[in-house]
Amino acid sequence: MHETEPVSETLQRRVKGARRLAVVGIGDELIPADRLGMAAARKIEARHLPGVKVFFAGTVPESITGPIRRYRPEHVLFLDAAEMGERPGTIAAIDPGRIQASLLSTHVLPLSVVMDYVEREIGTEVTLLGIQPESTHPEKDLSGEDREFLNHNLQVLSDILRERSLL
Repeated sequence: MHETEPVSETLQRRVKGARRLAVVGIGDELIPADRLGMAAARKIEARHLPGVKVFFAGTVPESITGPIRRYRPEHVLFLDAAEMGERPGTIAAIDPGRIQASLLSTHVLPLSVVMDYVEREIGTEVTLLGIQPESTHPEKDLSGEDREFLNHNLQVLSDILRERSLL
């Protein structure tokens, strides 16, 4: 739970006042260590948060730039599995400069290129949230305890997204 506080503070600051927010799930759903971004986006979508639209990019995040442009969000939140050396289920903001070294790269274009495009061409702020997969057994899903930890972190994230217009 110690990793949740810093990311919550970062998110509160970054999404403060955003009326329209896009959440983008990224990852290969056939690979347990890489499916966390997509799974997290599905859980956020199921919460039906006002002013939040969820996009599912899979392994081709560049495929959602058109739909994001049409939605015209004030902030885009990318969710992707990231090896960060943390407890499985940890969610943390990742500096775009660390993307190449941190993310499990199954993407056609580097995520940093897509993020830069969205920021420059669509004119919206972007934040990348990495989700720590099970590192010792990448072919397995999170254990029960780590899954509960991730669900807690996703609840904190959802609460921030729900309350962002009040911040």
